[in-house]
Amino acid sequence: MLKIITLNLNGIRSATKKGWLDWLAAQDADIVCVQEIRVQATDLTDEMKNVAGLTGHFHHAEKKGYSGVGLYAKTAPERVVEGIGVAEFDAEGRYLRADWPGLSVISLYLPSGSSSPERQAAKFRFMEVFSPHLAALKREAADAGREIVLCGDWNIAPTEKDLKNWKSNQKNSGFLPEERAWIANVTGRLGWVDAYRRLHPEAEGEAYTWWSNRGQAWANNVGWRIDYQIASPELAAKTRAARVFKDARFSDHAPLIIDYAWP
Repeated sequence: MLKIITLNLNGIRSATKKGWLDWLAAQDADIVCVQEIRVQATDLTDEMKNVAGLTGHFHHAEKKGYSGVGLYAKTAPERVVEGIGVAEFDAEGRYLRADWPGLSVISLYLPSGSSSPERQAAKFRFMEVFSPHLAALKREAADAGREIVLCGDWNIAPTEKDLKNWKSNQKNSGFLPEERAWIANVTGRLGWVDAYRRLHPEAEGEAYTWWSNRGQAWANNVGWRIDYQIASPELAAKTRAARVFKDARFSDHAPLIIDYAWP
């Protein structure tokens, strides 16, 4: 089995204080994708860089205390690629790709548009430039016989099943019609597969991966499913188990754990 975990840490230092590294050490994961690490390279301790036989690779944001993604792997990748070639978003540390023979895993952090209209506009720009990138990745998967999975915080709840209060959020970032249409295109015309939904097409509350820190959202499970693993069809067909870990809380997000039959 190939065990892949994705988690938005909402700050790697904060998550470490909450026991994230101890939990990870007990998971026996093959690959772990993390988002919103919020540190510079010089801020990472040896403990944060290498965990229980997993070696970390990182794409930091230029702005201190902001964004950034990482990827931990049990086996050293042949190649690691930072960014998508778009300066505006590469400066924010949103994309990290690692390649092994026949397999690529990408740690991805889409912008959030909830803080201001300007950030929502940036989110829409990212979606626009990322669509052709997704199409190119899909062609690569087909032409080169390469399996690809994009793991991360997509900051969009795809359908009404993916958040508790969908009716009152239809005009809010993360559940706007344009955003949902974009994700529907990713898993529709572009041909990618939502690996969790392949096994759990009707799951609702148990599928949520993010809860606001306001009020009693966590206690009442008023959540959103905005973290997912989007896989090439051949890899998605090998999905054997998918679950959201909620027994401990390291962030405002929860880890999404998926097992694939590999090779």
